[in-house]
Amino acid sequence: MEKLMWLVALVNSFIFCNAILELTGTHDTEGTWKSSITLPCIYGPSPDFVQQTVIWTLVRDQSPATVFRRDSSGDHILLSRYRGRVSVPKYRPGDVSLEIEKLEITDSGDYTCKVTWRAQNNSLLTRERTTTVKVVKVSVTKPIIRAGNLGFTVPKGARTSLTCSANGSPPITYRWFKGEPGGNTVLVSNHAVLMFDSLRTSDTGKYYCEAENRASSQVMQQSDTVQLTVRDLMKPATTVPSSENKANTTAKPVSERDLITTALASGRDVRVPETHEVTAGYRGTGLPLYLIILMVVLCVAVVFVVVTVILCRRKTKEDNPYEVTYQNTRNDTRRQTCLGVNGKCKYEEGKPTVKNNFMTQPVKENEYETISIKENAECKILVNAMESEYEVGDVQ
Repeated sequence: MEKLMWLVALVNSFIFCNAILELTGTHDTEGTWKSSITLPCIYGPSPDFVQQTVIWTLVRDQSPATVFRRDSSGDHILLSRYRGRVSVPKYRPGDVSLEIEKLEITDSGDYTCKVTWRAQNNSLLTRERTTTVKVVKVSVTKPIIRAGNLGFTVPKGARTSLTCSANGSPPITYRWFKGEPGGNTVLVSNHAVLMFDSLRTSDTGKYYCEAENRASSQVMQQSDTVQLTVRDLMKPATTVPSSENKANTTAKPVSERDLITTALASGRDVRVPETHEVTAGYRGTGLPLYLIILMVVLCVAVVFVVVTVILCRRKTKEDNPYEVTYQNTRNDTRRQTCLGVNGKCKYEEGKPTVKNNFMTQPVKENEYETISIKENAECKILVNAMESEYEVGDVQ
């Protein structure tokens, strides 16, 4: 009975181990030339088993070769042509999938994943799984054009882009053209993304792209044509009537029926314009705001200067209410005296008279006026001195 129980436990343990350490993946997969591929090899980790080695081998033309090996010393890439192109995850327990980048045609073959574990009783357990890989060259598909966040109708001066995307074996070469296929076209870019740093009205037009790769077919694919429209926001939506006799006119709105008819006929997006009231008699000056502010400041400065001058002149008059009148008159007379003897004449100069007239009291609005005429004593002394100096004798 004890032997039977031990046998049942052993079978259950074997089944449990097989269920946990079973490798899962795909049998066949197809990779695209110059692209990347992942060959899955996954198992359920168990605390009773410790992973010892992971080996990936390639069998091509019945010649096996080890591509990758992981053991206690680290990871090793044994084939030189795979160096820098293959890797196995390190930090995902139970995941030992092989990742191959930049696939070449010679990478086709049978890849075998071989994992070895050590049990607690130091016994080794090994599992294998083979995946067949076929690397093919895929011709490029028809490219699709995607607009930026602003769409295909963009305001003038904005920044936008057009992206051309296609599937196929890389590398894929892109070319952008402005115009319609079969007509006059201009090559504008050799990149997948056509950038517009600052849109101009001249950028309006139709665009399309072409995609090509180095697949065996060497077929070049062409996208559909898209219309890029650049709107000038500075132009008014309505026009002012030419008649100046009408003071106020209202732009006639466009009916939705006409817009729908126009959209169906042209195949383009038509936006409903807003109704604007326009005054014919008013015309904007078009002056910038900073010029208007400068003119206002200059006008205020001129008015301030004029008021200041007027107030200063008025204050000067009020501070000097006195008027002084000075009159200095000197009448020099010369007298001639003839004695009648021997016809001789004697000239005598008259005495000069000097008077100083001045007003000592302030005169304000002719209400009070006081005039005092005084003779200066010093002036008298000076006059007497002059009379004694200028005495005229007999004239011979």
